[in-house]
Amino acid sequence: MAHEDDPLEHERASWKPSPGLAVAVPDPVRNPGLPPHRERMTDKDPASMKRAVRGVYTLFYLSIAGSIWAIAAYMLFPIESGRIVDIRNNNLFIGLGIALALLAIGVGAIHWSKAVMSDREFVEPRHATRGRDTTREAAIKAFADADAESGFGRRVMIRNSLIAALVASVVPGVVLFRGLAPFNSPEKPHAGDPVYLLEHTMWKKGMRLAHDPSGEPIRAADLTLGSAVHVIPEALAEVSHSEGYLDEKAKAIVLLVRLLPEQLVESEERKEWSYNGIVAYSKVCTHVGCPVALYEQQTHHLLCPCHQSQFDVTDHAKVLFGPAARPLPQLPITVDDEGYLIARSDFNEPVGPSFWERH
Repeated sequence: MAHEDDPLEHERASWKPSPGLAVAVPDPVRNPGLPPHRERMTDKDPASMKRAVRGVYTLFYLSIAGSIWAIAAYMLFPIESGRIVDIRNNNLFIGLGIALALLAIGVGAIHWSKAVMSDREFVEPRHATRGRDTTREAAIKAFADADAESGFGRRVMIRNSLIAALVASVVPGVVLFRGLAPFNSPEKPHAGDPVYLLEHTMWKKGMRLAHDPSGEPIRAADLTLGSAVHVIPEALAEVSHSEGYLDEKAKAIVLLVRLLPEQLVESEERKEWSYNGIVAYSKVCTHVGCPVALYEQQTHHLLCPCHQSQFDVTDHAKVLFGPAARPLPQLPITVDDEGYLIARSDFNEPVGPSFWERH
């Protein structure tokens, strides 16, 4: 704050402009108003309006044709044949159909707004946004005005063709999801049954546990305390890179961990599922199926790197943290006459993410 005797303050307070000095006074910005309205050809010529309306709903019907063609291409060029030409044609013609369906909707909507909808300029005044009765009435009126200006209620052909085009544009995507599911066949009668596919893996009674990916069998005596080993069925190594190999491997992958026997908390029915402190659990996370392969040796926790679910190896791989809904399935194991680790049976429950059809 300036002092009372400050000469500079006295000088500022006593200053007045001289009579001959021009002082600039800010001039408020004037509202230029709306430019003169220019009528469109569709506003002046009824025949031109009819042509524009026909063009709009023709584009929407063209969109429907594109959606139908995408579905037809999915059936005409099945990728299940495995041939490169079918896969190429499948991608090409389905893509063209979907592109036509979406492009025609977009162009039709733009042509509708530019040539058919009301073209009058208007000013929208600002007002309070409190939820009063008058505000509700104004909102209802705004919808009514929008309907009247767009002609959505009057232009029956445009409205119906747009609704049909929007519905049809979704159908190709729904149909394409069918390709994600395997097909049943005489050779694979359960190919389309997710319960059967996840409930059964390549593990069978007496099958040796082998290193992933070498396929070398594992002796129990070779596992050191605290070790964690990635495991696949020995039989899986013999069919490496054959048809269905990756699908079978994805379900059968196991993590083998050795602890002190006294560290294990085992229920009565699972006391025979481990061998001398060695336990085997599915590596497929029960959340969304990511590989659970990060083992914390000091805490005996398994961590899923995708969404941080944690499982306790010492206590039936129960969930400690994260979005996983159930423990990791345990593979019952023992040793054979030569000391190699073998499976007592397949998993006793489906592997992988939880889903509503799971028993």
